[in-house]
Amino acid sequence: MSDCCAGNGKGYDLAVIGAGSAGFSAAITAAEQGASVALIGHGTIGGTCVNVGCVPSKALIRAMESVHQAGAAARFDGIRANGGVTDWEALVAQKDALVSGLRQAKYADLLPAYNNISYLEGAARLADGGVMVNGAVVRAPKLIIATGTRPGVPAVPDIESIDYLTSTTALDLKDLPKSLIVVGGGFVGVELAQVFARAGVKVTIACRSRLLPAAEPELSEALAKYFVQEGITVVGGIAYECCQKTDAGVELSVRKGDRLEVLAAEKILVATGRRPNVEQLGLAEAGIRQSQSGAIVVDDRMRTSRKGTYAAGDVTGRDQFVYMAAYGAKLAAMNALNSDSLVYDNSTMPEVVFTDPQVASVGLTEAAAKAAGHVVATSVLSLDNVPRALAARDTRGLIKLVADAKTRKLIGAHILAPEGADSIQTAAMAIKFGMTVEQLGEMIFPYLTTVEGLKLAAQTFNKDVKMLSCCAG
Repeated sequence: MSDCCAGNGKGYDLAVIGAGSAGFSAAITAAEQGASVALIGHGTIGGTCVNVGCVPSKALIRAMESVHQAGAAARFDGIRANGGVTDWEALVAQKDALVSGLRQAKYADLLPAYNNISYLEGAARLADGGVMVNGAVVRAPKLIIATGTRPGVPAVPDIESIDYLTSTTALDLKDLPKSLIVVGGGFVGVELAQVFARAGVKVTIACRSRLLPAAEPELSEALAKYFVQEGITVVGGIAYECCQKTDAGVELSVRKGDRLEVLAAEKILVATGRRPNVEQLGLAEAGIRQSQSGAIVVDDRMRTSRKGTYAAGDVTGRDQFVYMAAYGAKLAAMNALNSDSLVYDNSTMPEVVFTDPQVASVGLTEAAAKAAGHVVATSVLSLDNVPRALAARDTRGLIKLVADAKTRKLIGAHILAPEGADSIQTAAMAIKFGMTVEQLGEMIFPYLTTVEGLKLAAQTFNKDVKMLSCCAG
C-alpha cells in the first residue's frame, strides 16, 4: 500500500469509493490487472460484514446455539446438560476481539501487499474528472461506488423519540434486557430474535407479513412454529401504528384488522431493512439514477447511468450478501478496465438465514417459477424421513424442491434444517448444470448426512420414500 495525499495531483486508473467487502474486492481485482487504484474509505475499514454484520452476529448465534443444545440434550435418553449465559459482557468482548482480529487480518494488513493501491481516508463526493476527497480531486477516468448500507428506520409515528436498537447497536449491548420487541421479520430480525431469546430475553417479533416473507410459505410457517416452541411470540400480518416511551421501557401499538394491540418491552430493536449510504456523494448532480429506496441503479454489467461510473455491493439494493457484494465488485472492476463484457448472474445464488434450524435457498420459489412461465412440479420432504435427523433426534424442518414439469430440471431448492446451510451448495450446482430431479435422485450421497435429504426429496417426485429401506434407492 502506498498512502498518498488526495491533493497531490496524481491520477489513477480507477477510484473505488468504499472500503468494505465490495470496495476491497474491486480494488484488489483492479490491482491484479495492473491498474493504479485509489481506494477511498470513510470511517472504520472493513465495512458492514466484518464489523457489524455477518461476523459478530454469527459469533453470537453460535454461542447461543451451544446454550440451546445443552438444554436440548434431554432428547437423548440418559443425557442431561445445562447451559446458560453467565457473563454476557464477556461474550460481547470475545466477539469484539474476533471482529478486530479479522478486520486487521482481512483488510488493513492486506493493503501493504498491493503497491498500486493507495488508501485515502475521507468523505467522498463525485466531481468532474474524479472524486473530491478532503477538498481536493482524486483524478480517475473510471469510478466504482461501493459505499454499502446502514440500518433503516421504519416510518412508525414517534419512533424517533424512542431509544431504539438497531442490528448494529444490539450486537454491542453490554447488558441483556429482560424483554425485547423485534420490529421486522426479515433475516436480520429472525436471527437476532433467536439470539436474544436463547440468551434468556423474552422476545416478541412484530412483522407486517410473516417471518421471512420472501421464503417458501412452508418454510416460513414451520420456522414460526419452532420459534413459538422456544418461547418467542410472533405477531404477524400487522400494521405499525405508533410507539411510545414508558417507565418500564417502550410500547409498540400494532393493528391487525380491526383490532389494536399494544406490545410492551424493555427495549425495541428495529430490523426493517437497510438504507444506502449515498447522501454525500452528489449522485443527482452527477446524473446517477437511484431507485425509490435510494439505491444506485445498475445494469447487468454493474454500470450506473453515468458513463465510466459503476456501483457494486449493498449500495445497489440487490442481493445483500457479502459474497455477492464481492462478486459484483469484481465484475465491476473487470468491466471498468476492459470492455464491459461480463454479466452479473445471480441465477444460482445460494441464500442462508442462520436461524436454528437454518433456512437455505437457491433458485426459484414455486411462486416465482409460475410467474416465470414454468409448468411447476414440487416435492416436500419432512426431515423425519431423513436418517441423519432421526439419529440426531431433531426432525425440525423440511426440504422443498421445485422443478420444471416438462423438462424435469431442478429450478429451485429450499431447505429448513439444523445443518441446511451446508447442503444448499449441492442443490446450487445441480441447478447450475441443469440436472433433472431423476438425475439428482440417482446420485450417490453419503449416508447419515443432511445433504442426503436432497436425494430423498428428489426421489419424492416419483415414489414414496417411506417405502424404501435404509440406503435404498
